Amino acid sequence: MKVTAAKPQKGALMPAESPLSALIRVLLILVFDVAAIWFIVQAFGKGFDQLAVVLGIVVVLMNVIFLLPKAYPWRWMALGLAFWILFVIYPIIFTIYVAFTNYGDGHLLTKEQALPIIEKATYMPENATSFTWTAFVNPEKEYALWLVDKEGNSFLAKPGEQITAARPGDAGIGEADAKGIPKTIEGYERLNPLMAASNKDLTAIQFGLEGDEVVQISSPSLASQLETRYLYDEVTDSVTDQSNGDIYDNVAGTFTTKDGKTIKPGFWVPIGLKNFRDFLTSPALRGPLVQILVWNFIFPTISVLSTFALGLAIAIMYNEKGFPLKRLIRTLLLIPYTIPSVITILIWRGMLNPEFGVINRWLEGWFGIAPGWTTEAFWAKVAVLIVNLWLGFPYMMLVTSGALQSIPADLYEAATVDGASGWQRFRKITLPLLLVSVGPLLIASYVFNFNNFGLIYLFIGGGPPIAGASTQAGYTDILISYVYNLAFASGGRGVQYGLAAAITIIIFMIVGTITLFQYRFTNMWEEVSQNA
Repeated sequence: MKVTAAKPQKGALMPAESPLSALIRVLLILVFDVAAIWFIVQAFGKGFDQLAVVLGIVVVLMNVIFLLPKAYPWRWMALGLAFWILFVIYPIIFTIYVAFTNYGDGHLLTKEQALPIIEKATYMPENATSFTWTAFVNPEKEYALWLVDKEGNSFLAKPGEQITAARPGDAGIGEADAKGIPKTIEGYERLNPLMAASNKDLTAIQFGLEGDEVVQISSPSLASQLETRYLYDEVTDSVTDQSNGDIYDNVAGTFTTKDGKTIKPGFWVPIGLKNFRDFLTSPALRGPLVQILVWNFIFPTISVLSTFALGLAIAIMYNEKGFPLKRLIRTLLLIPYTIPSVITILIWRGMLNPEFGVINRWLEGWFGIAPGWTTEAFWAKVAVLIVNLWLGFPYMMLVTSGALQSIPADLYEAATVDGASGWQRFRKITLPLLLVSVGPLLIASYVFNFNNFGLIYLFIGGGPPIAGASTQAGYTDILISYVYNLAFASGGRGVQYGLAAAITIIIFMIVGTITLFQYRFTNMWEEVSQNA
């Protein structure tokens, strides 16, 4: 009897699923879609269009993966894909977008967020009614005002409620004191006048219905009727100041009059390539940027060469047979690599302190010199390189030690027979073959030091400051620390996020170019090793 195996159905990528399981899956996706759509609508409403678009992509992706049978193999990584898009791809896209905007100090909000704040501003018209006031507060820290106008009419005012005429003795209102002010209001406690006048929360509250005439405390004894000061016209994209008739037009995210008066806050808008032009051409930035960029190439170059040279020298030294105590000494030399770099940098900062550091005391006692490791530009750069050498040579010692073990010993024996000197053996055999193994690591080390923010920031903060620089810049700053100063450290707030994002993109392009050259140099070292 001939038995034939059943042929698998084409496209059957998922196991059989019960109707109940399928129903639960569809319901869960439906709940997810409803919640996501609500969030997307809110994001669009607040002006976060990029986030809304990215969330929309995630929602579509999740629906495709969990509803289409052919996408079943992707379900195990669906959550990872979603987080990858939200926390890796979206920040990259947002950084690129910010680089083409004026996002920064004074322009931290979207237009949709800034307009309500602007429209909340009020002013007191010339014919505004003034009241004497007495404050009351309830246990929930909600305030009420008892107002009395010049004619002796009294009113009760609460935030978000219409101001109503009231008299002592009315429902919920207690009897009047000697000045005609109710002693109590139901649910509220009367405040001491001196404490009420100094209460900043109370003086900032607008009493009455928003959009109607509101009352706000204007002095320790008076509260006045206020009117909305700024009216926004969506057609002309301008704001009118009702107190004096000035018209403010939207100029690059700031409402500005023709004579230069502005309204705060501003909002962020696209400004094209302005940030990139400022980075490359602005006279205010050109001076410090040129110095910072030159140092940014010098610092990783010297760091890689010095750490590689010292690490290789130690590795060759301890690679010799019969070297005494080499295991113990090699272990001790690895200590800088085992201690967290944050602690090591802070220790070095203390030792290199120009006034109290142990290194300067030793140098002054023996040689009569005390370099300004943190106050003079040249010595500050030397200090940074010394600290980075201490941090980096153990790693180079480890990788070169392993690479040296892989070089065949018969190559050295043949070279010795041919009369090659020790230097010739190193230059013709050791170095070419070593670079084949550690060459990519040297490139990676260069890229790392090109953005070595931790060392620069912790050791010296980029200082000492560059004299005359219009921005916060120091002689040991590299591009990434300079970007940090622009974005976070100027005046305690973010000042020029857009410019910082533009510089970040340029740094990425530089690092990307260096990484691409890695392949070229790797191929070149392989050719050299083959001809060795």
